[in-house]
Amino acid sequence: MFSKKNKKTAFAAGGTTLISKNTEIIGDVHFSGTLMIEGHVKGNVYAVDSEGAQARVLESGCVEGEIRVPTLVINGKVTGDVFSSKHVELASKTSISGNVHYVLIEMVKGAQVNGKLVYTDGSTVVSSKPPKNIDKTSPVLPPKSSNIAPGVVGKA
Repeated sequence: MFSKKNKKTAFAAGGTTLISKNTEIIGDVHFSGTLMIEGHVKGNVYAVDSEGAQARVLESGCVEGEIRVPTLVINGKVTGDVFSSKHVELASKTSISGNVHYVLIEMVKGAQVNGKLVYTDGSTVVSSKPPKNIDKTSPVLPPKSSNIAPGVVGKA
């Protein structure tokens, strides 16, 4: 009953970072260990430790950006794509506007995903690193097969 056996903790090694309820972060968050989000993040969330890191978006939490974490529990709002290389849990108050890329997923009644659920098998590793910067100086042109008139850029 009171043995001193080793118990697995609910937190990853490397410390815990809390973004509290009344906190707003504008910019990307790079972390290791455990990240708990009760506040608002306007930016992407990346795990530095690609193996043991985990993030939790709590009921009052909100992320406007991409999340790339091995283990993820969501019970709040996410606007952006979610990438997990291990496990995703979507609790009852989850609201995601974006695609969920997963290896293993748990979804509780009431969770909402406005996007695609994309299975990634174990052989394909979901990178925890942000995508390379896009050259913002080059113009955006329509694909060659579009029905857009020549000389008109971006209007259908």
